[in-house]
Amino acid sequence: MSAPQLMMDIRGLCKNFGSPRAPVQAVSNVSFSIFQGETVGLVGESGSGKTTIGRMLSRLTDPSAGQMWYHGAPAAVDLARLSQRQYLPLRSEIQVIFQDPYASLNPRMRVRQILGEALDAHGLARGAARQARVRELLRQVGLNEEHAERYAHEFSGGQRQRIGIARALAVEPRFIIADEPLSALDVSIQAQVINLLGDIKDRLGLTMLLISHDLDVVEYLCDRVVVLYLGRIVEIAPTAKLYAQALHPYTQALLAASPVPDPLVSRPLRPLQGDLPSPADPPSGCVFRTRCPLAEARCAHADMGLREHSEGHWQACWKNF
Repeated sequence: MSAPQLMMDIRGLCKNFGSPRAPVQAVSNVSFSIFQGETVGLVGESGSGKTTIGRMLSRLTDPSAGQMWYHGAPAAVDLARLSQRQYLPLRSEIQVIFQDPYASLNPRMRVRQILGEALDAHGLARGAARQARVRELLRQVGLNEEHAERYAHEFSGGQRQRIGIARALAVEPRFIIADEPLSALDVSIQAQVINLLGDIKDRLGLTMLLISHDLDVVEYLCDRVVVLYLGRIVEIAPTAKLYAQALHPYTQALLAASPVPDPLVSRPLRPLQGDLPSPADPPSGCVFRTRCPLAEARCAHADMGLREHSEGHWQACWKNF
């Protein structure tokens, strides 16, 4: 069997906000890879840096430091070094599904205009071919052709998210960043969108980064999981391995807080203490130590670097070695 091909190789990615004298470290020295055809989940509490990473990969936000090697192009290219003008040809290959479908759709445009705008921007279809492509996109996401003449406010939340997915698919991308695509939807229709994402990803052979705080969705859709805390990676593992044996205390706390719909299944509860520290003044050593139930004095000077515990399973707690 041939080795999996890289799609995205992220090395030492950092993002600071504020002034250089008092920077707010939203993302600090993040490194991980995404292989072609897989779905990687990016999880963590609000404020952990998930969306910031997604925005940097799509160049909606410029990184402060680090490299983002994209291997979808004919030759690997570091997205971090490209100007917005140089990045423009790659926008059709790297697309985003935004968190709030209503805010991400132009309220003054009909659906055919929203989808057609993407086709026009990249010169993918004109005239009759453009209209046919719009109808095809609507069918792909489970909408009807007559929906092309409606405005965004005339749809339900789930339908609007389907339009957002159709817009991302319009330019035939290879890599999709799905930023909390379910958080603005009612629970009753989340399952429909989950199944739609999984079906489209498999049918079109897409690679996906799924940003989410819903661990059940991540378990269902993702091949591997990257766990973030305060802008740092604390654990990376294949999904089945992570859910069966999470190693880092933070990952264990996240899983324990996720309800299990089976009274015979229980997870050890290790509640987090205190509030999330300020990214403007992160704790020394292990940044999780101020809330960790297992913290010791050594943790204030511990190395936060990831270490491989078993094949493909990396974590940043010194107690597991």
